[in-house]
Amino acid sequence: MRPPLWHPPVAVSAAEQAIINRIRRAKLFVFLRQGRHELMSDEFQAELATLYQDSGLGQPPIAPAQLALATLLQAYTGVSDDEVIEATTMDRRWQLVLDCLDCSDPPFSKGTLVAFRQRLIEHWLDRRLIERTVELAKPEAALDSSPLWGAGAHG
Repeated sequence: MRPPLWHPPVAVSAAEQAIINRIRRAKLFVFLRQGRHELMSDEFQAELATLYQDSGLGQPPIAPAQLALATLLQAYTGVSDDEVIEATTMDRRWQLVLDCLDCSDPPFSKGTLVAFRQRLIEHWLDRRLIERTVELAKPEAALDSSPLWGAGAHG
C-alpha cells in the first residue's frame, strides 16, 4: 500500500492565525505552515513515496510529507524522537505545521518517525528536503540551515 498524498488546507484558519500572531521566535514554524503546500508539492511527495514498497500488508502508511515536516522541525529544534511525539500533542506550533491542532493522539508513532528518517537518509532525500526548504525560504528571509544540515549529515 503506497502512502497517501497529504493535502492539508492552504488557507490559514482563524485558530491558526491566532497561533501565528503569538510566535515571536522560531519563525520556521510560520514559514512551514504557510509554505507547506509548496514545499510538499505532489511531485516531491511522489519522490518521498518511493521510500515505501507497494504492499497490501500492514497498516496504511502515514503520509511522508507530514513525517518530512516533523523531521525538519526536529532538526531545527534539536529535540529527541520522544520529544517529537510529545510536541505533536502538546505544542501548538508543531500542530500548526503538521495540521493536527488540538489532537489528543500523536499523528504518528516514534517507530514510524525513526523508520522514515532512516529511509530518508539512506536514499539521500534528507539533503533534497533541506535544499528544497532553503530554496523556498530564500525569497522570504535568510533561514539558518545549520541545525537542519547537522541532522541528516552523511559521513
